[in-house]
Amino acid sequence: MANTNLILGIETSCDETAVAIVCRDSQAKPTILSNIVLSQIDEHAAFGGVVPELAARAHLNSLDYLIENAMKDAGVGFDDLNAIAVTGGPGLVGGLIVGLMSAKGLAAARGLPLICVNHLEGHALTARLTHNLAYPYLLLLVSGGHTQILSIDGLGQYQRWASTIDDALGEAFDKTAKLLSLGFPGGPAVEKAALNGNAKRFDFPQPLRGKDTLNMSFSGLKTAVRVAAKELAPLSEQDVADICASFQSAVGHVLVNRLGRAIERFENENADIRNLVVAGGVAANLYLRSEIEKLCHERDWQLIAPPLELCGDNGAMIAWAGLERFEAGYTSAMNFTPRSRWPLDEVSTTLVGGGRRGAKA
Repeated sequence: MANTNLILGIETSCDETAVAIVCRDSQAKPTILSNIVLSQIDEHAAFGGVVPELAARAHLNSLDYLIENAMKDAGVGFDDLNAIAVTGGPGLVGGLIVGLMSAKGLAAARGLPLICVNHLEGHALTARLTHNLAYPYLLLLVSGGHTQILSIDGLGQYQRWASTIDDALGEAFDKTAKLLSLGFPGGPAVEKAALNGNAKRFDFPQPLRGKDTLNMSFSGLKTAVRVAAKELAPLSEQDVADICASFQSAVGHVLVNRLGRAIERFENENADIRNLVVAGGVAANLYLRSEIEKLCHERDWQLIAPPLELCGDNGAMIAWAGLERFEAGYTSAMNFTPRSRWPLDEVSTTLVGGGRRGAKA
């Protein structure tokens, strides 16, 4: 029996141009046949963040040959594909348009179904690709634009239990790195500097800790970092390391506190299931992983985190979400338009990190 349900996935929501092909193998096991990610870090580094127009141009310049190379790496042709999956949002509209138009063109030319995927759903379902995890499970989604706790009950069945009421965690890392002149992207830079720091030197706040809520806040923590840096200026290398370590420690305490509460709620609703998934770009932070792993060990839960190369934006997660939707009979109309905001849970009250434009706390 050959591979089945081959899906080409395209991801262009921000500053990575990514293409992948996934399928089920002869044993129906999820399999990544190819996964190519082209980073734009060098293009944006001088600006200290992602410039939308530059990102869209870079996607346009590279997407065609990435698709060609992904097909070669997978050893398949267009006649072998069952569908084309593409990120439809949330993200930068210019980049989304590039990916969508390419996917629509391929789908129309080859007579294949088009499947527009929510970028957040790609992150949310990655553990099912990498660990063949069954529904339901608890999810901490932490990325540059989103910080959420969700109950993943089935395909398209996502309950958002909490979000950040201000900065997303990835954004807080990036702003901290910029404040300390650590460069872009900020997350890895802060994590690296923290390795040589004293996490107890600064008693940074842990916003909303102890409050009867699962929601999170990181703006006040970011402000505390700025105040500390201003008081110490000019900063020594050790000052920077200590600030990073203390910042990271405060973040870890906040996440563990909120996840502990979320675990209790999940256990009340799903008594025999104890799986916590951490996904999104910030899930690559090994310190935060270790703190959450300690919590899971204490609560007799299993922590599931994707391999580091699948934490950030990638085509494999989009292809996999597309495969799940294809198998469930879902396809998208050719007139689908990009969505800069697209919450996974469109029912729950929306906060800033919920993925809907104009959201307020």
